[in-house]
Amino acid sequence: MTALRDRIARITRRSPDRSPPVPEERIEALERRIAHLEGMIEGLQDAVHREITRTNDQIDLLRKRTEPAELSRALSEDARSRGL
Repeated sequence: MTALRDRIARITRRSPDRSPPVPEERIEALERRIAHLEGMIEGLQDAVHREITRTNDQIDLLRKRTEPAELSRALSEDARSRGL
């Protein structure tokens, strides 16, 4: 976070005629907010990854169940269980 503080300090030093310097408390508040947002983004990335993994597992299972050999085996088993 010091890199952010240094960047803000450089910006405010370059243009003293445009705006007054940013108070230290405000910079610290912004740093806390950025840290919070970064945490939220990481949580979202984790949730998306878990959902993609779960979806891919379901797709793989469906592919296996609909392969010709597996489908034939399941139909034969069903016919035997029904007495056909």
